[in-house]
Amino acid sequence: MAILGKIRQRSFILIVIIALALFSFVLADVIQSGGFSQSATNVGTINGTDVSYEEFNLKVNNVEKQGAQQGMTTIQAMNQVWNQEINLALLNDELAKLGIRISESHLVEALKADQTIGRSPMFANEMGQFDINKYREYFKSSSNPQEKEELERIERNANVSAKYQIYSTLLKSGFYTTVNDAKFKYNLENDKVSFDYVVVPFSSINDSEVTVSDKEIIDFMKKNEKKYKSEETREIEFVTINDNATESDKADIKTRLEGLLNAKIVFNNETNQNDTLPGFRATKSIVEFVNANSDFPYDSTFVSKSDLPAEYAEQIFNLADGEVFGPYEYGNYYALSRSMGRKSGAKARASHILISYEGTPVQTKEIRNKEQAKTKAEEILAKVTASPSEFAMVAMVESEDTQSGQRGGDLDFFNPGQMVKPFNDFVFNNSVGKIGLVESEFGFHIINITDRQDAIQLATIAQKIEASEKTTDGAYTNAMKFEQLANEKPFADAANEFKLAVSPTVKSKALDEAMGELGNQRQIVRWAFEKGTDLNDVKRFEIPKVGHVIARLKKINKEGLLPIEEARIQVEPIIKNNKKAELIKAKMTGTTLDAIAKAGAVTVQKAENVSLENPIIPNSGSEPAVVGVAFSTDASKVSELVQGNTGVYAVKTIQVSKGLPTQDYTVQLTALKAQNGTALKRVFPALKEKAKIKDNRTKFNY
Repeated sequence: MAILGKIRQRSFILIVIIALALFSFVLADVIQSGGFSQSATNVGTINGTDVSYEEFNLKVNNVEKQGAQQGMTTIQAMNQVWNQEINLALLNDELAKLGIRISESHLVEALKADQTIGRSPMFANEMGQFDINKYREYFKSSSNPQEKEELERIERNANVSAKYQIYSTLLKSGFYTTVNDAKFKYNLENDKVSFDYVVVPFSSINDSEVTVSDKEIIDFMKKNEKKYKSEETREIEFVTINDNATESDKADIKTRLEGLLNAKIVFNNETNQNDTLPGFRATKSIVEFVNANSDFPYDSTFVSKSDLPAEYAEQIFNLADGEVFGPYEYGNYYALSRSMGRKSGAKARASHILISYEGTPVQTKEIRNKEQAKTKAEEILAKVTASPSEFAMVAMVESEDTQSGQRGGDLDFFNPGQMVKPFNDFVFNNSVGKIGLVESEFGFHIINITDRQDAIQLATIAQKIEASEKTTDGAYTNAMKFEQLANEKPFADAANEFKLAVSPTVKSKALDEAMGELGNQRQIVRWAFEKGTDLNDVKRFEIPKVGHVIARLKKINKEGLLPIEEARIQVEPIIKNNKKAELIKAKMTGTTLDAIAKAGAVTVQKAENVSLENPIIPNSGSEPAVVGVAFSTDASKVSELVQGNTGVYAVKTIQVSKGLPTQDYTVQLTALKAQNGTALKRVFPALKEKAKIKDNRTKFNY
């Protein structure tokens, strides 16, 4: 959570981050359970090691809860955990093979890196630094089984993390760049070749002149199985019948709100007389009136013009006290708003620079205690007080609230009570332009009050625009009728009869959840893969905020090579070009470029100063194979015909010029070292490719 968010909540929130520096593959264990309903022993096997269903499920639930605010779904959590389980298993295998061990100091450093342990005041010495002895004492004295289990788990992960640091160091040491490597790269960049060439492009032969059979495509894929391997998939099409509010429904809601404006007469059963009840314009019991008639309770917050619906902001903001505006449409609601008064300077805008210290819930840019933080904050206060124009730049460099720091410390407008109390009191008790220093649980804030804004208080009745019962019933009836018809005749014919558009086909894997324009709809994908679902089956689904979706299982693609129709898009152009190349070569006869050009009905062209590092040929684009031939062909000789990316070439080398001699390969060394710096990221994909992994997740109900 951003520091700004913490300040606005006015409370200390300790976020337990159970993760160590293992990129993204060491996943925290969890305490709570839930999830899958099917009982089984494991969800997969990685190099002979089973992944326990119970433990896997616990982890999925934990990750899903941690990602709930970001909208993480069960499938996303499951995929994340599965990938982490694979990486962790592969890492442990590598650590065991290499016999990597760690010392106590390695473990201490790993524990210090853990936010829960390393930054806890409970385990800190007098200097505010992590003390392993205090940690050990607490560990031994803990009588809470869950807490003890959690600490043990953290230490296990810290152990793996420390070993990984050694492992990654060993790997990085294996990726090095020599001067000879840099020299080779220099030659690739600076050695140049000039040549004449003839190219007969593939486009010179019409596609209709060469055909590619299904067998040729299959044979091609078999030679490149890894590239063209396909998981089992299902192809699904669907139609949607919405149950959105009609114009008639909207008109009814608007009329209902208009009826709240004025007084109405109701019969009082206790007095046997008619009572006149005041409407929204005249009622004095405003809070009770709003709460009785609105989908949202009364809110006394003062709001600025910028907080109001842009279309009606001017009218609403300038309402006289007690005046009512509406009904007006705002998002998915119709609303009535009554002015409750205006307040000058009700909202404030400020910038701040936060200087924290060890023990606060904020990541500091440097290690410092409270006294050191205060000293630094006072120095910054003096600087920005003397030169307020420098406030934004200082905030960008020094503030430990990195979110607002990127904006020069700006916190935008906020209401009283949104900030922690010392911050709030300073801002709302001083005038615009005032710069000062306050302390909170987050550290020391150097604050600059930058603006004030008038605000109004509104009593608003909002009622959601939604389909009436009549509309909803009608949509349900239509969906049922369509489902029945689609089971009796072709899906497209049924859609035409109901004047419905059939969606583009969605191709899904067993663990997918996306359904094209519908977004994540896991239940539809799950249905398509169920044992009882057959080809051409049709089923209706009720989806909130969408309506009724009637889906058809259009095609089943078994595991293996890509389906022919899909593979043809990728493979057919390659095979066609290969066939065209043979036809072109047959007519490119001659011993000179002129003769070859005449035979191919083209002209001789020139390429000058082309390098292997950048093998761009004029009018053709990148042709590394052709440039390579030019470098290797003796001057004044015509090369053998060579198939390039765009056609068939014949080359006559004019000159090969070497790069200027140099002993300075700094640029090349830097570039190669940068490439090697990313090599570590390729280790785990390589290990995964060689690993024996069995994924049983599709056997579970989720």
